[in-house]
Amino acid sequence: TYQGLLFHHRFYGCYFSFLLTFSSPASIIPHLRKKAQYKLDFFDSLTPFRLMRKVFLLCVCCESSIIKQKGCVNIKSINHTNYVYDMIIIGGGPAGYSTALYAARAGLDTVVLESSYAGGQMALADQIDNYPGFEEGVEGFLLANKMKKHAERFGAKSENAKVIGVDFTANPKVIYTVSGTLFAKTAVVATGAYPRELGIDREKELIGRGVHYCAVCDGRFYKGKTVVVVGGGNTAVTDALLLSRVAEKVILVHRKDTLRATKFYREQLMKTDNVEFRWNSTVTELLHAEKITGVRLKNINTEESIVPCDGVFVSIGRIPATEFLGGQLEIDDKGYVIAGENTKTSIPGVYAVGDVRTKLLRQVVTAVADGAVAVHAAEEYLE
Repeated sequence: TYQGLLFHHRFYGCYFSFLLTFSSPASIIPHLRKKAQYKLDFFDSLTPFRLMRKVFLLCVCCESSIIKQKGCVNIKSINHTNYVYDMIIIGGGPAGYSTALYAARAGLDTVVLESSYAGGQMALADQIDNYPGFEEGVEGFLLANKMKKHAERFGAKSENAKVIGVDFTANPKVIYTVSGTLFAKTAVVATGAYPRELGIDREKELIGRGVHYCAVCDGRFYKGKTVVVVGGGNTAVTDALLLSRVAEKVILVHRKDTLRATKFYREQLMKTDNVEFRWNSTVTELLHAEKITGVRLKNINTEESIVPCDGVFVSIGRIPATEFLGGQLEIDDKGYVIAGENTKTSIPGVYAVGDVRTKLLRQVVTAVADGAVAVHAAEEYLE
């Protein structure tokens, strides 16, 4: 019950911390304890569902550390025979599970390969307000698990396995995981893209407490406040423009003295009264108490300065998760898989959906739309 969970949440938090810490290799125990203590500091202020989400993220964070240290992945058993699936989906985000749902309903024998947990980047979002059907908004973690259960209800399978290579030119197509080799008639790349980080201390720990990577998702929290946007390209400028309609002041920090954004966006931003520019500057430190209180900037021409703010939006680009492809699919100069609105890639029978492909807008709602299109294309291919 609600009260029961509130009463016991610190016990379970401590239990998970103890279990993860003392069952892990000695070389990473200090790292895990640091992560665990950070999460425990916030347990008392969490609602029950947010508590479960935080404990989940703690487990994921610690598991990822173990993976990197030991070179292994904790996975379920996978059938490593020569069995050939109708479709293998690489990636368990919204695009992946939308594809799985439509494929399973179409009668295709389908498996989703998740590298860690369902939802991808979406699962890390505290609140999603622009996904239809949830008038009060929905937590990314909850939405991710609903999508997974929805696909599994119709027969799609999910396996926790990290893909390390592929051979899409073979017939059937071959997917190599850390636990073995799988085969499929068709394959869908749904591995998404992750935000490029500043790479400074406490950045990850402050995500959701003032550090953000999506202005469309989180800008609404800063009505009447001061925010910093880091970057100088189209993404940073459009984020600054969006935030200028909500926040009292927007401070754009760019490491050069001119913006890389297109002329149209630059001109719009320059005309916006509540936008201030800090040229030739980089963020060197995130100042905070419980939440962000400001940033320390280093200007190449002057001394360091402190800029008070309520939030920081990092808009320096995204990194598509395509390294495992080994150059088999055509990608653009930014690393995204080249695929049009029909989701078809350069190899027949292979499709790219969601944030990993070239597209105008990367949002949850556009990712799930790709899944339906990919299955339609795959059915035509299989006929």
